[in-house]
Amino acid sequence: MTQSITQTSNAQQAARFVERENYYLQAQPDFAAHAFIDEMRTACDPQSPTGFTLLDYRAALDCEWPATTPVMLARYAKLRRGETLGSEFAAGGETYYVIAGAGVSRNRGDTIEWRQGDVFCFGGGAATHHAAGADDCLLWVVTDEPLQAFLGVHALGTRGHAKAALHFPAAAIGAELAAAQRREVAKGSASNGNAAFIFSSQDGMARRCLPFPALMLALNSLVAGSEQRPHRHNSAALTLVLAGERCHSMIDGARHDWLPHAAIVTPPGQLHSHHNHGTDVARVLIAQDSGVHYYLRSAGFSYG
Repeated sequence: MTQSITQTSNAQQAARFVERENYYLQAQPDFAAHAFIDEMRTACDPQSPTGFTLLDYRAALDCEWPATTPVMLARYAKLRRGETLGSEFAAGGETYYVIAGAGVSRNRGDTIEWRQGDVFCFGGGAATHHAAGADDCLLWVVTDEPLQAFLGVHALGTRGHAKAALHFPAAAIGAELAAAQRREVAKGSASNGNAAFIFSSQDGMARRCLPFPALMLALNSLVAGSEQRPHRHNSAALTLVLAGERCHSMIDGARHDWLPHAAIVTPPGQLHSHHNHGTDVARVLIAQDSGVHYYLRSAGFSYG
């Protein structure tokens, strides 16, 4: 009985009331668009060891855990040839793009043999083991770990959406991009040259076309001399530059030049566009937390 009384007393002492007006006056701090140049150079350095390089923007986001946006955490995974790297992310899902090299990854009994240009995905909440082949490898990884940290929960491997791994080989991605570009050309004068598609899954087609509840991954391309129409949305975006010389993004009036394999974060609600002043097709991977906003009915997409 004494223990029960003590626990009740502690619970009452921890309880607080807040005036309604003070609650609604609270505001999360804004954060600016940012290009993670130093992190890219560290990860791409031939002398860098096997390990992860976080794109950690937590100071700007004013949060207590690693985060690139309020919902997403991106990192580079470097594997020296013949070496291995393991992880166990507290996430609803983990998405990978192979920047360089070839190797194999395992998670929950699924095995993915990957090479440069591939995209693959695993459900979160379980151990993942990567092994490099004969050359150094570099992967780009995006998870929803900050969302799990904010909610104070851990992803469960038994969730329905984490049943199977996904693998999009580079050749299949190239064929899908060519088809998207043909569709864009068919639009004639209505096209702005921005051909794109979203990575999905058999199960995801019935769930807003997303392989994971929170995260979306898309491939965008811009033909030479084209500019994307300025737009905004409530989901934050992470743009990984795959190819694009003399290209840049305009975000909230500020210019961000593209560098190969660098990532740029676009804050929610800010007007932005991509511009290709080069002579070749530009390509970027874009990860968004749009699944959260679709679920909340707060996508908020509009043109500027």
